[in-house]
Amino acid sequence: MRILIDIGHPAHVHLFKNFAKNMSQKGHKILFTCREKEFEIYLMQKYGFDFLSFGEKYRSLPGKIWGLFKFDAQEIIAAKRFKPDIFMSHGSMYAAHASFLLRKPHISFEDTFNFEQIRLYKPFTKVILTSDYEHPLKSDKVIEYSGYHELAYLFPGHFTPDKSVLNDLKVTENEKFVIIRFVSWKASHDIGHRGISLENKLRIIESFRPFAKIFISSEAILPEPLTQYQLKISPHMIHDAIAYSTLLFGESSTMAGEAAMLGIPSIYLYNNSTIFTTHLEKSYNLMFNFSESPEDQIKAIQKGVELLNMPGLKNEWQKRRQKMLADKIDVTAFLVWFIENWPESFRIMKENPDYQMRFR
Repeated sequence: MRILIDIGHPAHVHLFKNFAKNMSQKGHKILFTCREKEFEIYLMQKYGFDFLSFGEKYRSLPGKIWGLFKFDAQEIIAAKRFKPDIFMSHGSMYAAHASFLLRKPHISFEDTFNFEQIRLYKPFTKVILTSDYEHPLKSDKVIEYSGYHELAYLFPGHFTPDKSVLNDLKVTENEKFVIIRFVSWKASHDIGHRGISLENKLRIIESFRPFAKIFISSEAILPEPLTQYQLKISPHMIHDAIAYSTLLFGESSTMAGEAAMLGIPSIYLYNNSTIFTTHLEKSYNLMFNFSESPEDQIKAIQKGVELLNMPGLKNEWQKRRQKMLADKIDVTAFLVWFIENWPESFRIMKENPDYQMRFR
């Protein structure tokens, strides 16, 4: 089987990496395509995947519109050369459009539920794989599974934290440290969002520094007062760092969710939050959601200080993590079965959704 996987974000490399390794070992051929955003190229080179880069993403609205046509064309040309049997992605309109033109199935993951993107890929997609919590995407194309995208790479057995990251961070195993994540607010679904103010970014540092060491991961260039806290590790080791951290604080739903999967408390700031992060808070108490309002920014900082001073914090969050994991499946094992048995797998999941429980 020949499989083309289109990548739109560094997290998507992680989402598909174990699937790609497993399928390659079975003799299937995998090709990744991508646009350059942050660390996609680095990660695919690190994991030894075959890939094609179509260049940098466009930031402006006119650029994004032009990119839709340009990257569609590049994806179609790449697919004609590779001749895939199946296209896969996390909500890629480019993979969807190319698959439709070449009369091949496109199987997509979805967990952000940004309908400006869904409307562009859903009509051309055969299956949309979503988690089984309540969400607004209602379609006969949807297959719900008992897991999260992050468990495709952070499920026990797929991930063991590398302790050498502590040497890179210059911290001891029992030393408290916080990872703060700032985003660039350049994505299409970020229009109208402003994030944490510089004043409150400085307040976060001053509030947390008495209790823990501070590291900042940022998509955008950091202002001068914050550069001394920049996280300086190899990009592929970010999950190792999160696993040993005491708290994850910031503007990234992806990293907040990853922390939750690892049993690390996280605080996420975003207007209206997201369906995924709200679910993790309400169902498992693994994280806390706040808006971007000035009042909520202060409340989020106060919650961070409270957590850093909570006795038995790590043990409590590991208990909450184990409760969550007991309900979930091995997403990678499920995906390998689903693709290898396509299209029969779609019929099986529609008729007997509990079939997936054999992948626990």
